[in-house]
Amino acid sequence: MSIAQADIDFATELFAELGALTTRKMMGGLCLYHDGTIFAIIHSSGQIFLKGAGDFQAVLDAKGLTRWTYSRDGKKETAMPYWALPEAALDDPELACDWARRALAHLHL
Repeated sequence: MSIAQADIDFATELFAELGALTTRKMMGGLCLYHDGTIFAIIHSSGQIFLKGAGDFQAVLDAKGLTRWTYSRDGKKETAMPYWALPEAALDDPELACDWARRALAHLHL
């Protein structure tokens, strides 16, 4: 399944407060970048995932956010370093950008 333009538009509007964003189709979805750093992806399902790094991964786990996992051809499940954006942030650009800034802060360490 490919990413719908409506999903791309939604995500770029949601994170607009961050400033200039760039995108790149990858991993069956779309990667979102701020200043050259990938901070989120849009999964082929349309779901938005934040990239976790360092101590921020524990924060995302403690919040109970769903981690992106996949498996291929009967092999064991693989966990990727991406967690679903909290539901409340999907309706609140300020909250979404706060989460994105937190992710970016840990990615720049």
